[in-house]
Amino acid sequence: MSARSTLVKAATAVPAPRRADANGRSTPPVRHLAPTERARRGLAARAALPPREQAHLVMPTNRPDPVSLLEQQALTRVPELVPVRHGRMMASPFTFFRGNALGMATDLAAAPVSGLAAQLCGDAHLSNFGVFGSPERRLLFDLNDFDETTVGPWEWDVKRLAVSIAVAGRDNGFSRKERRKCVLETVRRYRDATADFAAMRTLDVWYARADIDELQETLSGKLNARRRKNWDQAKVKARGSGSLKAFGKLTEITDDGVRIKADPPLIVPAADLLPDAGREELETQMKLLLNLYRRSLPHELRALFDQFEFIDIARKVVGVGSVGTRCWIVLLRGRDDGDPLFLQVKEAGPSVLKGNVPSALKQRSAPRNEGERVVVGQRLMQAASDIFLGWQRVEGIDGQVRDFYVRQLRDMKFSLPVETMDLRGMTMYGQVCGWTLARAHARSGDRIALATYLNSDDAFPEAMAEYAEAYADQNERDYQVFRDAIKSGRLACESGL
Repeated sequence: MSARSTLVKAATAVPAPRRADANGRSTPPVRHLAPTERARRGLAARAALPPREQAHLVMPTNRPDPVSLLEQQALTRVPELVPVRHGRMMASPFTFFRGNALGMATDLAAAPVSGLAAQLCGDAHLSNFGVFGSPERRLLFDLNDFDETTVGPWEWDVKRLAVSIAVAGRDNGFSRKERRKCVLETVRRYRDATADFAAMRTLDVWYARADIDELQETLSGKLNARRRKNWDQAKVKARGSGSLKAFGKLTEITDDGVRIKADPPLIVPAADLLPDAGREELETQMKLLLNLYRRSLPHELRALFDQFEFIDIARKVVGVGSVGTRCWIVLLRGRDDGDPLFLQVKEAGPSVLKGNVPSALKQRSAPRNEGERVVVGQRLMQAASDIFLGWQRVEGIDGQVRDFYVRQLRDMKFSLPVETMDLRGMTMYGQVCGWTLARAHARSGDRIALATYLNSDDAFPEAMAEYAEAYADQNERDYQVFRDAIKSGRLACESGL
């Protein structure tokens, strides 16, 4: 027997080594399919659920009352902040849609799916995309909210994005024809980008990113003078948004030194939230959380983090859907008061998609910590993530054990105001979001199978345009039920915050 034959026989006789996840649990080895096999997967999915059929709005047989879902979520949130959440959701059908991710997740679960999975954002509406700074200090455009991230049917993210365009377009006064065009162009961009990623080498997909300067150059022919000016102003604003700006805006000089400034109920320092003994206990708990959290950072970043010392803590209200979850901002100091670092420590509960994802598509070895789930999902989907992104589980001063994730409060972050976009602006913005979502899905899903499923025709974009309008109608009905619940006193509401 030749040496080559001996090696081949030995290699085939030894089973492929099993991998281990972050928790040390054994996971099956990856089976690498040839491109032709992956394409056949896409064709099989297309035959099982033709793209055109995704236009149908299929609702749960015993669909829960949307108000009851909000009441269910309120049970685990800070009671005095729940009315603030309702007030923010009441502003418009679009803000209601943003806050009602659980409602749409429940509805999505009733419809058939393609059978192709990817890491999902879980809440990929227009306002959950934005600009932030990479570790190399470049401005990137990407998804920026991962509270609901999980593995699931890729089309759920696309549907959430498409519906958000239809809902926001109505709020902005677009006609049905205009909204349809905007959704079509967005989903076509997702389809075409997916085809591009399917043809790329694996590392090239991983390195792909939407650099703001490069994106502006690409879009220069579509930008008039006003839009170019707005774009330049947005970049200046983003580059000026960081710990130093947060330090100037959120702190004040007190007898005890620099402390976080109160702006109740949106920002409440620990000193105002609890009596002295309670405040000291809260600060002790936060220091413990941060000390444990540092273990989730790479070794070199632990060394960086250790150069900062704890100064102050405050409770902060964030977002629309997240209002009422426990969220803290922590002021740390490096060399001196002119060297601040603001961290956001945010509670991570189960994804709204949990329990809704078909069992065949569920992640085999999901993170045991909900904060870790958020961090892993963010790192999988984003082109570059915050260097201080990490997680921890800790027992609070109320005795309840909760999961949290940690990131910088502001790191050159900026979101475009969807509420003021005209048709041309929202169409261009939607196309960039479509490309970004396709790139995020291509990093974890089978991009070849997905590209084959989508094909090059308009079957899926047309289906999403129809689905988006149908669900926007449902959103308006749910919004009215929500408003009636506030009017009747069933739901407490505090507006203007």
